Amino acid sequence: MFPELKNDRFLRALLKQPVDTTPVWMMRQAGRYLPEYRASRANAGDFLSLCKNDAFACEVTLQPLKRYKLDAAILFSDILTIPDAMGLGLYFEAGEGPKFKHAVRSKADVDALPVTTADDLDYVMKAVTTIRHALNGHVPLIGFSGSPWTLATYMVEGGSSKDFRHIKAMMYQTPEVLRALLDKLARSVTEYLNGQILAGAQAIQIFDTWGGILSGPMYQQFSLLYMKQIISGLIREHQGQKIPVIVFTKNGGQWLENMAAAGPDALGLDWTTDIGEARARVGHQVALQGNIDPCVLYADKEVIEREVENVLAGFGHGTGHVFNLGHGIHQFVHPDHPKYLIDAVHRLGAKYHEPQFDDLDALNGLD
Repeated sequence: MFPELKNDRFLRALLKQPVDTTPVWMMRQAGRYLPEYRASRANAGDFLSLCKNDAFACEVTLQPLKRYKLDAAILFSDILTIPDAMGLGLYFEAGEGPKFKHAVRSKADVDALPVTTADDLDYVMKAVTTIRHALNGHVPLIGFSGSPWTLATYMVEGGSSKDFRHIKAMMYQTPEVLRALLDKLARSVTEYLNGQILAGAQAIQIFDTWGGILSGPMYQQFSLLYMKQIISGLIREHQGQKIPVIVFTKNGGQWLENMAAAGPDALGLDWTTDIGEARARVGHQVALQGNIDPCVLYADKEVIEREVENVLAGFGHGTGHVFNLGHGIHQFVHPDHPKYLIDAVHRLGAKYHEPQFDDLDALNGLD
């Protein structure tokens, strides 16, 4: 059993339940902008060693929570753990990002891949449990995975890409091969995320980082379809608590209605989507997470507070909003600046959760 949760503001907002103020966390909140993170990474030896040691993973997960009044922690790991467990040989080169020793380019390559289970990634499950205990109920813990499409882009390209030529060629020329790969990944991700839930994760986010490079029809067929498959297979309640699911497709604002219909509890928005317009389109179905431009954190305190107010006002009154960046925090941000943002969200957000006259009328049974 885990300690009782003291701050459930984040979970309540995802479920569109009343909160006292807007909750906030930041994608990539544990990362290179923090000097203590850089020290931990140096002690670990390299990035993968940091991820695969539960003590280090716990240490860096908690670092931003010691600096800032965040409303959630997110597991420190990498989206490419599943392809690594499939035997593709993940490694990192300085300045070039992730790479694989073995790219997936043919039907034979796909056929040779296993469907991974939580046991294949037991170091992640151990980290989840370790972090959950270390949090001591302070805030909820988010588990996560990359989407099948996003994982496939790295696997087929052999690493990061600017043009995605190999996976897009596969998509058009041999779509049946890509579908087989995506199905294996969807089954693996479902097992992986359910393992995280059983290990202690209290919410789940699916990162579809590269879904936005697709055309509308291709997004439906090769990205959203497989996220829907995952969502339908996830544990949605554990130990008497609902497990909210967030889907984040970068540059996916044009597909919000389709994404909401796939069954998540919340949609993450990048900064190119107006949050007020998003709420008008799908806010009756799902909560929204986002969506300030991460580069705002390069500005001074007054500018950060102004931009926070703009996002809060854009969403408007009521619950169903989790404040976040529109993508991960940049490594060159000064560590003081996230505090300006987080404190402003809590302070300025409170007025958007005060009862309005119409709300009081409804409570009193008035017309």
